[in-house]
This record gives sequence, structure tokens and C-alpha cells, in this order.
Amino acid sequence: MTKNVLITGGTRGIGLGIAKALAKIGCNLAINGRRDLAEVAPIIEELASLGSTVVYCQGDISSATERDIILRTTLEAFGQLHVLVNNAGVGPLQRNDILECTEDSYRRVMDINLQGPFFLTQKIAQHMIESASDTQTNCCIINISSVSATMASINRAEYCISKAGMGMMSRLFAVRLGEYNIPVYEIRPGIIETDMTSKVLDKYQKLIENGLNIQSRLGQPEDVGKAVAALVTGALPYSTGQVIVVDGGLSVPRL
Repeated sequence: MTKNVLITGGTRGIGLGIAKALAKIGCNLAINGRRDLAEVAPIIEELASLGSTVVYCQGDISSATERDIILRTTLEAFGQLHVLVNNAGVGPLQRNDILECTEDSYRRVMDINLQGPFFLTQKIAQHMIESASDTQTNCCIINISSVSATMASINRAEYCISKAGMGMMSRLFAVRLGEYNIPVYEIRPGIIETDMTSKVLDKYQKLIENGLNIQSRLGQPEDVGKAVAALVTGALPYSTGQVIVVDGGLSVPRL
């Protein structure tokens, strides 16, 4: 069956890599982002050229009102939603030491990275339950977290805390939705070459060249996209609540 997928933050970086991977396997896509349609129109057209039906759902997931609009736009386009990919996220505007982290920065990151995805998932989970058949839902929820959920970076503490929270959020929803056969997964990317990491990419590239990763290259958005595509196609049906790490071996403990 053709699956209808909502991807938050799907117009750039990892989200766009996920969108391209899912377009290639024939999913219908609801792409969320904050930019105006005119600005993202070429991206939407590119995704549609891969064979998908694509709708743009503009909105800020940190806003309850805009979350409702995002979901309503998706359902008006497709009628039913089978997959939610919680990908939208931000880093701190300034990478301050944890002793200098501000409440404004903390609040902004947590609202977008954790509170927004939590309540969007709550609403969409209810929709999935209500629209599911008694025997097979074909639904799943995929949360894009980060290796920063467990690896401490003291100059972006608010980001690490938000991703650690997403890890628990994933497990909580996995437990709650188990009776409805709706698996919930968490994907933890490592260092991925995107606009979010562009300012520190040279630093990371040098670290990788010196052995930071086991696989000696930067990750690409399509690496995460391939992992998401596997989950969407049901390749791991008996693994709800589990973490899939896409980091080139960065987080493997070594002596």
C-alpha cells in the first residue's frame, strides 16, 4: 500500500534527505517547514518529480495552533496519515558554555525540539488509533534524535537535553502504542553534513580524519534517509522502542 508520511523540517538537511528517500519508494509526502511556499516551491517540485504526491504544510511545530494547521493540511490532502517523522529541530543560536546558557535559548530549543514533537505525536497517535483497522495499522512513528542524546557537549547543553528527552519520549510512546501495533523508533544521527553543522564542519572533518569515527567520512542526509525508508517499509517490525544509530561508528566505545 502507498503510505502517507508527514515529515517535519522536511525542506532542508536531514529532513530533505529523508523526503527524497521516501519519494523514491513511492510514499505520499506532507512536507512541513517554516519558510513561505514560494521559497520552497523548487524543493517541492523536485520531490514530486521523483514520483510522489507532495503537499507543503507550512508551520512552526512549537506552536499548538500551527501544529493543528499542519495536521489538518495533511489530512485534507491524504485523508489518512500512516507515518510521522519528527525531524524538525534547531541548535542553539550561540554555542555557549553550559555555565552561560540562557533561559531564552533553553526555552527556544526545548519548545522546537521536544515540546512541539511531543504534542504533535500525541495528536497524530490519536488519529492513527482512530483510523486504524482492527488487525493491521501499517502505521509507525519515527523520531530523529541525535547521538547528542547520550554524548555530552557542554557548549550546546540545551540541544543535548532536548535530544535525551526525545529518547524517553520515543520509549513512552512505544509502550503506549504497543497495543495498537504502532511501532515507534528513534534514529540517532552522528555528524551529518547539513546547514546546521556548516559552521563547525571544518572542525568535525579534521576530527574524523584523525579517527573520530570508525567510518572515516562525514554522514550525509541520505544515510539517515535510507534508515527511515527501511523503517517505513516495515523492515524492522519487531523492534518498537529501539534506537537505530546512524553515526559511522562515532559512538562505539574504543580503547
